[in-house]
Amino acid sequence: MTIDEQKLLKKNPYVKTVSEKGITYTDEFKSVAIKEYENGKSPREIFEESGFDIEIVGIERASSSLKRWRKAYKENGVAGLEDARKYYSGRPLERELSFEEKFARLEAQNALLRAENELLKKIDLAERMLVKKRRTKGRTEISTDPHCHQKI
Repeated sequence: MTIDEQKLLKKNPYVKTVSEKGITYTDEFKSVAIKEYENGKSPREIFEESGFDIEIVGIERASSSLKRWRKAYKENGVAGLEDARKYYSGRPLERELSFEEKFARLEAQNALLRAENELLKKIDLAERMLVKKRRTKGRTEISTDPHCHQKI
């Protein structure tokens, strides 16, 4: 797809992302498309009525997408239509980590946990000081004499 075609597709509310190779549709559109197809509409009609230029999307892409979504829906219901990529970040590691790599990861994790502990200690101290300040403020009454504080 050209850059202009990608820009046009990105304006459609049913599009999550677009690249030169493909289009990622919203889960909502997938559900709507399946229902419309079951009601007798063709892939072309569904895509065109949803604001897509079928010349840009391509009838083959529209048909194959709809076929794939229907299969996923039959197998897993609405959950099958969700974009599973949002649950996985990156490629899984296929090899065993070396001792040095494991050690480096553990050191980084340890440093992160230490920093987290320090932050939590500071938050705890600040909260205790605030509570203490509120308690002492409620117990003392400030007189007009700046050198004299009386306990209530």
